[in-house]
Amino acid sequence: MGVSIGEPHVEGMLAVGSGQQISWTAVGNPRGRPAVALHGGPGSGTSPLYASLFDLERFRVVLFDQRGCGRSTPHAGDPATSLGTNTTAHLVTDIERLRDHLDIDRWVVLGLSWGSTLGLAYAQQHPEQVAALVQGMVVTGTRREVEWITRDMGRFVPEAWERFRDGVPEHDRDGNLADAYARLLESDDPRVREQAAVDWCAWEDTHVAVLDDSPTPRPFEDARERFAFARLVTHYWRHACFLDDSQLLRAAPRLAGIAGSLVHGRLDLSSPLDVPWQLDQRWPGSELVIVDEGRHSGAHGMSQALRAATDRHAAESPAT
Repeated sequence: MGVSIGEPHVEGMLAVGSGQQISWTAVGNPRGRPAVALHGGPGSGTSPLYASLFDLERFRVVLFDQRGCGRSTPHAGDPATSLGTNTTAHLVTDIERLRDHLDIDRWVVLGLSWGSTLGLAYAQQHPEQVAALVQGMVVTGTRREVEWITRDMGRFVPEAWERFRDGVPEHDRDGNLADAYARLLESDDPRVREQAAVDWCAWEDTHVAVLDDSPTPRPFEDARERFAFARLVTHYWRHACFLDDSQLLRAAPRLAGIAGSLVHGRLDLSSPLDVPWQLDQRWPGSELVIVDEGRHSGAHGMSQALRAATDRHAAESPAT
């Protein structure tokens, strides 16, 4: 009996050190071109959306939950779970361990939103393992981007942003809001932690939905997932994604020779278009695909443009 395309043909848990185990699944054609999909957040967990962006007759797609979220353990939804071994460097190492575990030589790397930051960091450190790089809703983790999404974007929705700002103590409101929320999420008082998670995720829902009339499935109805998401996002953002500022832009020339597609919506207010525009200027051989009606979701032509991009990388290039 053949493998049902779209159904998992193999899955498991991989120990990656420090007591961490990541949950992974492979879907599609076991003999297809290998690919890995990097989810957003940090902390959103993977979903069937990522597999739908590939032709599963032609790809073997590996999906996994990054440290602390989804089915990976220990889960950040447990306040006792330390985030001390949850950094960008740890996640890049996890991707390599998973590739080696699955005996994959090179693969196509898809990253959406935060996953694009992680994909860039991985590709710049391990270019020889990346056959092609497809980035959507592109962000690079700079302090400017964090400031935009936590403060400057409030100019578009001032009433919602003021509620978000006022969720932290008054003496913290003019400072780093990700840092202030992270401290609340580590409070000994469970009521403080829960309210901080609610307030943070309400802002996430707001800024993603600006100009977007399409529903986007999000993990925020479940209290445990909501808390984990808020903890992980603020943990990364308060530390500027554990990257030197503008590191990924400065190192973009390392990607020369890797086929790359940057797919971004012109109306994406969560991550303005100048971010992939600047990356495209520094990455020799990349292509920037601007979806005029696109937002920070798979709607308004974004999913179709991302699927078209992975289709372009479905076959081995002569250079490989």
